[in-house]
Amino acid sequence: MSKPMTAFTTDFQHSGMVAKDLDETIAFYTEKLGFEVAGIFRKGEPAPMTTGAINHWAFDTPDIEAAFENAKELGLKFKDTEIQHIDSFWEHGIRFFNVYGPNGETIEFCQIV
Repeated sequence: MSKPMTAFTTDFQHSGMVAKDLDETIAFYTEKLGFEVAGIFRKGEPAPMTTGAINHWAFDTPDIEAAFENAKELGLKFKDTEIQHIDSFWEHGIRFFNVYGPNGETIEFCQIV
């Protein structure tokens, strides 16, 4: 029997967003809101400067396979057809998959390897 996806997550991991001024954005989120910078990945996209500008939300999961199977059982709409792997993030990389929320937002489930 499937469970809510929070049964497979341990914490909020990161959010992806574009910025019109990177230094100003980092200062706001770190100095005023107390966030940590997990990484800076430059893509060159212009900031949309509107509500809804955050690209995605990511949640930590200790068991990416179990989370992926549960998401399938829940009938979530997948952006990725299989678990993805990127070696260049963190020391040993990450494994992740993305689903779409009801408004087209991307929700990532991510396991640090």
